[in-house]
Amino acid sequence: MMRSKFHRLRAGLAGLSVFLLLSGFVIDVPDANAQSALRWAYEWPKTDFKKTSIDLRDIISGGPPKDGIPSIDKPRFMAANKVNQQDLAPTEPVIGVIINGKAKAYPLRILTWHEIVNDELAGVPITVTYCPLCNSTIVFDRRLDDHILDFGTTGKLRNSDMVMYDRQTESWWQQFLGEGIVGELMGKRLKTIPARLESFEKFLARAPKGRVLIPTDPNMRSYGRNPYESYDSASAPFLYGGDLPDYIEPMIRVVVADGKAWSMPLIRKRGKVEDGNFVLSWTAGQNSALDSSRIRKGRDVGNVIVQRKGAGGEMEDVVYDVTFAFVYHAFHGGKKIVIN
Repeated sequence: MMRSKFHRLRAGLAGLSVFLLLSGFVIDVPDANAQSALRWAYEWPKTDFKKTSIDLRDIISGGPPKDGIPSIDKPRFMAANKVNQQDLAPTEPVIGVIINGKAKAYPLRILTWHEIVNDELAGVPITVTYCPLCNSTIVFDRRLDDHILDFGTTGKLRNSDMVMYDRQTESWWQQFLGEGIVGELMGKRLKTIPARLESFEKFLARAPKGRVLIPTDPNMRSYGRNPYESYDSASAPFLYGGDLPDYIEPMIRVVVADGKAWSMPLIRKRGKVEDGNFVLSWTAGQNSALDSSRIRKGRDVGNVIVQRKGAGGEMEDVVYDVTFAFVYHAFHGGKKIVIN
């Protein structure tokens, strides 16, 4: 059955063959992109590799297999004001989400080991994601075309960014873009939800009645430990073979909103940056999750808030991401990062 699927896929990849003349015979040999599709098809028999918006040669294995980094599908929480500082330090980073007055925080000390949390907040099905190699924290609405999707990890990377999959169609999704890149849902986009990458004490101050994600099994992983020690002070990214920007160090943090990016050193230096409708502000007091071997001891990289004026003149949060310069360059290569 697998073999027949292999041949059907090969036959369906129109335009993806090159022809070699060997000993008087014409042999049909798939090109590199087709070979990549055939390779992944053995591992992912339910994914439709005839539908792809990318060059499949850009996909590489990150090491773990499908769901080798297990998503959290039945999350547990406790009241934020009951959290012991020994379990979660005030300056540790969390992904803070507030929907219709309901608030939850997702600590990176947990997301580092799971990368995806499938959850619901204020009746909205959400997926909270964190890609450590990109330092990318994005929250998605799981609803798509009247369906609710559940996400897991493929174990694959593109531009060093996590490739997710949905369990309903086993389509592949680019985490940084929230876009289906392979399979039945290719070209579809998930709605993003405003969230803050902030210190736990910042979250607690604005949501004292909020709840915090806690480990389902505290012994499952070494929660609080950073397996990517000193990664964000490296000279180059890991598992990335693309071009690097030539005007900014690739591992400098940048803040991305609505397709535009500003360097973190610029925002930190000024304290506040106003650019069009956006207002970006920086305050001290958040540990890097990618520095010390213990996240609570990571150097201070600060907190960033990105807002704009609403219809009534009030300031409102917008969707933003704090990532590395090389990531923005890889996915928005034609755009420059604001550095001064």
